[in-house]
Amino acid sequence: MTPVKNIDFSNRQLIRLIWPLVLEQFLSLAVGLADSVMVAQVGDAAVSGVSLVDSVSVLMVYIFSALAAGGAAVCGQYIGRQGYKDARSAGQHLMLFAGGAAVLVTAVMYILKPLVIGHLFGRIDADVMAATDTYYRIVMASIPGIALYSAGTALFRAMERTDITLKVSIVMNVINVAGNAILIFGFGMGVEGVAIPTLASRWVAAAIIVIMLFQKKYMLHLSDIRQFIFRKRILGNIIRIGIPGGVENGMFQFGKVVLYSFISTMGTASITANAVGGTLSTLNVMPGMAMNLAITTVISQCIGAGAFDKAKYYFRKLVIWAYIMTAVWVGFLFLMLPTVLRIYDVAPEATVLARNIELLHGTSTVLIWIPAFMTPTFLRSAGDSTYTMIVGVLSMWLGRVLGAFILGGYFGLGVMGVWIAHTIVDWLVRSAFFNVRYVRGKWKEKRIKD
Repeated sequence: MTPVKNIDFSNRQLIRLIWPLVLEQFLSLAVGLADSVMVAQVGDAAVSGVSLVDSVSVLMVYIFSALAAGGAAVCGQYIGRQGYKDARSAGQHLMLFAGGAAVLVTAVMYILKPLVIGHLFGRIDADVMAATDTYYRIVMASIPGIALYSAGTALFRAMERTDITLKVSIVMNVINVAGNAILIFGFGMGVEGVAIPTLASRWVAAAIIVIMLFQKKYMLHLSDIRQFIFRKRILGNIIRIGIPGGVENGMFQFGKVVLYSFISTMGTASITANAVGGTLSTLNVMPGMAMNLAITTVISQCIGAGAFDKAKYYFRKLVIWAYIMTAVWVGFLFLMLPTVLRIYDVAPEATVLARNIELLHGTSTVLIWIPAFMTPTFLRSAGDSTYTMIVGVLSMWLGRVLGAFILGGYFGLGVMGVWIAHTIVDWLVRSAFFNVRYVRGKWKEKRIKD
């Protein structure tokens, strides 16, 4: 197909695309913090049960988000080459595949419930076991909602309608927070008061997204299922780009669980400092995470049009913006760090460790995170997802996990050794391999085929 010559994104378009994504990231974190505060009111057993199940639930979010991002990249490439009919068909395939896969995964998770709760989570007290069982039974029913919401919001981002995804996110999170408050404080419910709003908010958000996608005013609108025509080539493109991302995210989360287990052997101060550092590290990368979502939209369209020079131009521009945003944001967090640590009010040893973790992670975020995580997003948007999966998984296990055991255990650096492996070893390895791939231009051969 003849490349489109005039694909352009003005600064105004880019800003309109990015700012709702940034707000979404902040909203998600704020709601997560509010949830944790309210869950704590239910009791320690509920906190433990929710935390254990959420380790599985978050894995589902990451996997289906990666699949959705792959589908969005396919749609974006079709949009870039002005193949709007194919783009709509790709959207249909993404929604059906994600929904069908989620139903299958949900059934498996219920069948394997005794194995997951009884063996994966290890030996837990009876009250924690009861809370875990209750939360698991309710929340696992939200997996199809997670899948449809992820796929639907990815399609709206591909259409550059991030304002819509922000509005739906607000509705979802309001339902979740308000539901928790009403059921926990109003009706005195226990772990059910935490689980039911989570289930309801995910399904309501999924329903809103799906209903809106049936409106024909949107480029990637859905059509009646009776008019659906299965196209092996289109589904194959979605699987080729989306599945490797899901595998990478799954292995990444599993690696984090291994590291949590390792840190749990280091004492209370290290466990506490790691928890505080984990929250602060999420804050550090929020501007970059938002920018990654924008990269998928912009770069996939450029690649689809065959405008490789434009893809590199806009990538450089978004990288510069990300460096500026991240430096300003992390600098602000550093200024607020003494106040934040006072709010946590943990033991002096844990406070010192948490401060050191934040200073290490924040500095590394400004210097290394962007080439380590934005470049692979560019490559995935171009269709080069198998390479990013292989490098990402190997870097995670050899750089971060093995490096953590060597630095934290063998060299006796403790939890700081784990974070050095995380923010320096792993990120530098990723940066090297991904940026060599980018410079060599192998990704130009990976775009979807007609």
